[in-house]
Amino acid sequence: MATWDDVARTCLALPQTSEGVSRGWRQWKVRDKAFVWERPLGKKDVAELGDAAPTGPVMAAYVPDEGAKAALVAEEPELYFTTSHFDGYATVLCRLDRLGQRDLTELATEAWACRAPRRLLAEHPPPQGP
Repeated sequence: MATWDDVARTCLALPQTSEGVSRGWRQWKVRDKAFVWERPLGKKDVAELGDAAPTGPVMAAYVPDEGAKAALVAEEPELYFTTSHFDGYATVLCRLDRLGQRDLTELATEAWACRAPRRLLAEHPPPQGP
């Protein structure tokens, strides 16, 4: 469904964002703080996930807290997941090729809001959910 070009378009539509590369992977930042990035799985990740390891592209995104991460993984395990590498971090992984535009926009906007400076967030509050 979603592609890296979709991610770029969605992230760059948010206020004061930029695209860069870190370790050869694309990432999107708000005022030099990454909020969404490409996160290929390493050998340890694949071994840990076993048959559940995705074979397609993986995107990482900040979420408000570990409770939000746990909720996403519990509600939509076919889309969202995590590995022990991210234990203790408010970051969720997702299968990009299963992510629809609506979910991409919601996830990127929430990630942006988690990392944006307070003043910028006050100037550009994200839309509230239903």
